[in-house]
Amino acid sequence: MIRAPVSRSLAVTLPLDHLVLPVADLATARQRLAALGFTVAPDGAHPFGTANCCVYLAGGTFLEPLAVAHPDQASAAIEAGNVFVARDRDHRRRASGDGFSALVFGTRDASADDRRFRAAGLSAGPMLEFSRPFRDAAGRTATAAFRLAFAAHPAAPSSYFFASERVNVPAVDRAALERHPNGVGRLAGVVLSAGEPARLGAFFEAVAGAPECGAASDGWRFETPTGSVEIRAGTPPEALRLEAVRFAVADAEALEALFKRRAIAYESRDAALHVAPAPGQGASFVFEAER
Repeated sequence: MIRAPVSRSLAVTLPLDHLVLPVADLATARQRLAALGFTVAPDGAHPFGTANCCVYLAGGTFLEPLAVAHPDQASAAIEAGNVFVARDRDHRRRASGDGFSALVFGTRDASADDRRFRAAGLSAGPMLEFSRPFRDAAGRTATAAFRLAFAAHPAAPSSYFFASERVNVPAVDRAALERHPNGVGRLAGVVLSAGEPARLGAFFEAVAGAPECGAASDGWRFETPTGSVEIRAGTPPEALRLEAVRFAVADAEALEALFKRRAIAYESRDAALHVAPAPGQGASFVFEAER
């Protein structure tokens, strides 16, 4: 049972850090994201059998397409209690095709977040600490280290949430990786669906310090320093799902022309370009003109 937070222990709302997008293989993800006009970073390997090819955005946020590179290592990690790999496997078993499995908030103290999650009755399991090589666009390498604290909601069996502390930040220049031919500058936000959005206020307050904002039955949203989180009414009643990623783009007309040249299917509505999920892109992508 999720308990209401004992106190408002976070002075500010945690920022969005990154989004985990499970894919069947990184080559397909790289091809799809490049076709959409993103610059995709070199492949990165985790020490527990998974691998990624990230898309870095302004403000420190990023997309993490995630594949299982070494199934035996992943299985061993799950046996050892690795929540990240276990939740990834669970998502893949429940969802068909590529998807959007985890919403990640940035933190300066994952240990404190883990204590908060446990006090609120929403911990998804033990913390994870690991390091991995990082390679920039020029091929320079360094080591990145992270500490993760996990949370879950009973209405989201195929999704999870965690706070990510960057313990060691590589001293490499990511500027080239943050420049995208499609004109995307930053992450504008994410969209979730829930059967009962109004019941999620205490959950997101506990996970990210979301302010009380008069959650409504038909949906609500809260702002973080690096983008908004919107929860819309959906079905079935018990479900909480990660649905869409919103991007701020410098020139929407230029992006539309790029999509037409590359035969990317899209829909123009609500002053935005909507691209449905496809192999290598597990969530709906929404491109909005920068305000």
